[in-house]
Amino acid sequence: MTNTLGLRPLTARSVVLSTLLGSHPPRLRARYLVRVGELFGIAEGTIRVALSRMVAAGDLAQNDGEYELTDRLLARQARQDESRFPRTLPWDGTWEIAVITVERRPAADRAALRQAMAALRLAELREGTWLRPANLSRPRPEIVANQCTFLTGRPEDDLVPVLWDLAGWVAKAHALTTALDEADTLADRFTVAAAVLRHLLNDPLLPAELLPGAWPGPELRAHYERFEVDFGRLLVEHVLAP
Repeated sequence: MTNTLGLRPLTARSVVLSTLLGSHPPRLRARYLVRVGELFGIAEGTIRVALSRMVAAGDLAQNDGEYELTDRLLARQARQDESRFPRTLPWDGTWEIAVITVERRPAADRAALRQAMAALRLAELREGTWLRPANLSRPRPEIVANQCTFLTGRPEDDLVPVLWDLAGWVAKAHALTTALDEADTLADRFTVAAAVLRHLLNDPLLPAELLPGAWPGPELRAHYERFEVDFGRLLVEHVLAP
């Protein structure tokens, strides 16, 4: 495995966070999270320190002896789930176009809008204009509704190569699929699987008509689902057991 795949070091925080992001509901007792850490050779004290720091940072809340994701990370979990099981619509060739119509905005609002647009998988054509094929079903957050006017239309030019680097996405998807197949330890599989989820968050989820042949998105999702099943079984047998 190499850092060109965007792999991040396995830490107590990443183990806790990835475990809770993959749990529904995203809530576990400390002793179970300690057992998860043990699967990766992470000491109990290290996990408990990570839990305390994550609570202090606002990543987790502690209630009745359980640790659960806070709202910000619940939103991330929702985006993550959507990237695994996208809600697509039949496509008739139309695009949704968002035009920013609010003139003066604080920097924080501009940054929050960019994040929201990316989460909606809209791409920026130019300053203040975002668009994508109208093939996704998802709610628009308030910050988007307050700052943008939406239109539908059909571009006369092929905008896909202008808006998305599909070749780059394909190359990394193939590399991650291979890495997940070749990972021979739980820690390596866990690390690659987390990178797979991050990559799926960048899938533009375009209609099949606009994708190159042999698009690897479904295969990458299938590989991740196999990991998820295996890891879920491990949690039941070695973590959640009395």
